[in-house]
Amino acid sequence: MNIPVNTIDTPRQEVVEVKELIGSLWDQRAIILLFTALTVTAAIAYALLATPEYEVETTVRPVPLADLDELNESGLYKLLPKDALNIVGSSMQSYDVRLKFFQANPQYLAPLQAPGQSIESAFETFNEKAFSLEKIDPKKSSSLSEAVGLSLRYPQGIDGVGILRDFTDFVVKGEKEKVASNLKTLIANRIDQAEKKLESKKSAYEAEKDSKIAHLLEKDQLKKQVLQDELKALRQQLQSRRQNRIKELDEAIVIAKKLGIVKPTTPSALGDGEQAHQGNMIRTEVNNQKIPLYFLGQAALEAERATLVARHSDDFTEPRIDEIQKELSLLATNREAALLKERNHPELFLKDFADISGELTHLKQLNVNFDQLKLVNIDKDATEPQAPIKPKKALIVGFGLIFGFMLGLGVAIIRRAVLSLHSSRR
Repeated sequence: MNIPVNTIDTPRQEVVEVKELIGSLWDQRAIILLFTALTVTAAIAYALLATPEYEVETTVRPVPLADLDELNESGLYKLLPKDALNIVGSSMQSYDVRLKFFQANPQYLAPLQAPGQSIESAFETFNEKAFSLEKIDPKKSSSLSEAVGLSLRYPQGIDGVGILRDFTDFVVKGEKEKVASNLKTLIANRIDQAEKKLESKKSAYEAEKDSKIAHLLEKDQLKKQVLQDELKALRQQLQSRRQNRIKELDEAIVIAKKLGIVKPTTPSALGDGEQAHQGNMIRTEVNNQKIPLYFLGQAALEAERATLVARHSDDFTEPRIDEIQKELSLLATNREAALLKERNHPELFLKDFADISGELTHLKQLNVNFDQLKLVNIDKDATEPQAPIKPKKALIVGFGLIFGFMLGLGVAIIRRAVLSLHSSRR
């Protein structure tokens, strides 16, 4: 017995179901169009009512090395174009620098300030997404040189171009003032060091000069005292000699008186005094012995004694005394010490005075024209944007159209399913 089998044509059934779905959707086209129109209308309204946002950008690049030559030639401050670009970029990125700019130019944030809101609070809100800094590395990009790009996003009603231009000028001017201040500080420190060095050398020279003068005067004083001691000893010696001579003369006078020798004679002449001499006779006496002093006779001895007693000074009897007095006269004034005392410009005698003086003159005359100095080159200045970057109206409307159509389809499909479920229950 054959039992019939019910077979289902699956592909054909699927085609039928699709046709029924398309037919159902077509019947509900009004609903789909309604949702599509509503979402498109909402998208258009948002695109028209949303506050437009704009973006401006400026780019700074390193200056040629020659533009920094005047600063680098000072010998005190070394700044390469790459370093100048980095410090400007770092300053652009600084929160504190940005805040100071808006504190100095509060008019730029006035449209965003709520009543009673501080400039700091308004800046905090604005700064979260407004600034964007990018450093362009030639190794990682198509750029042939380093650069720093600063972009600013701002809502309609804000002077974004003015903000970016003035902010760039504010940063460059501030960094230039820092460089000028640093250079001024370095110059002042070097001048102070050079002046202290010069004063130190002057003090050392004065101390050395005073020491040399004291040494010269002390040496002369010592020599004076030695000579004066020698002179005193010589005079005492001469006086002692004179006194001894007087005593010798006193004894000789006594002996001469006793012998009756009044005039100079000899021992042989004294022995022959009583003998009579006939004719002319010449007496010659040869004797190696010293003849006693009293043979000079009383008259000669008394005359010598009187002269010695009446003498006030024995200096002329000793040649050494004249030499000592000559040396004492020369030591009365030390010419070298006198010349050292008369030096009115000690710096002229300093060994390194010319070098230090030249350095001071150079430092005091050092002047860099910072008005003409360029730290960076503004390659691209901020200009008025052609169109806002937000909202993207075409994209929003397109998304609204797609979303509304899909939403309408979804509602239509759900509605068909609900209606089919109710029909099957019946």
